[in-house]
Amino acid sequence: MARALKSFAPLFDRVLVQRFAAETKTKGGLLIPEKSQGKMLDATVVAVGPGLHSSKGDLIPVNVSVGDRVILPEYGGTKVVLDEQEYFLFRNQDILGKIQQ
Repeated sequence: MARALKSFAPLFDRVLVQRFAAETKTKGGLLIPEKSQGKMLDATVVAVGPGLHSSKGDLIPVNVSVGDRVILPEYGGTKVVLDEQEYFLFRNQDILGKIQQ
């Protein structure tokens, strides 16, 4: 996994994230059917692009960094498969928020 991530660099203001796996069991140990599992809206940032250039030529950096936990929209993003792992590529402006830890 690490080798594939080192060879992939997002361009411009793109952010590569890995979504958390949906819970398959309740706290009581009951299995949750796949259709009832909610779509996971939080993810971990694994790679970021350098940012966008403004009309004046200034670099506008990305708001998140590698390792940040972020909230994503329910739909959107581009699915990317690297070494049989699923990642999603979002624009910086599409990320809804950052979870402070």
